[in-house]
Amino acid sequence: MKMIQRRHTTDRMSQSVTHKGVVYLAGQVGNAGDSVADQTRECLARVENLLNEAGSSTKHMLQAVIWLADMSDFAAMNEVWDAWVPKGHAPARATGSADLATPDYKVEIIVTAAVAG
Repeated sequence: MKMIQRRHTTDRMSQSVTHKGVVYLAGQVGNAGDSVADQTRECLARVENLLNEAGSSTKHMLQAVIWLADMSDFAAMNEVWDAWVPKGHAPARATGSADLATPDYKVEIIVTAAVAG
């Protein structure tokens, strides 16, 4: 295995980078203009796909950083998050507010996880 493995790489960024058994994901966003709940669902589906592709899973998450465009969406985002995280496998997590790439994005999620096995 290469020392560093990059997936879905462009000139600007990689969607995931694996190094020494740790998977680092780029910030994942949903479909611009959707509700925060729908954007959160899409973010988490993308996170799950990238983790699986890298040989990890939601049960191996170490940390999540969540950015909301508006903290008034905290409860709606958490409702989707809480239903998605495997019981007993919640990562260390922080949530804050930030201006996202466009005003149509309401949530961005960044995950770090261990490779399974």
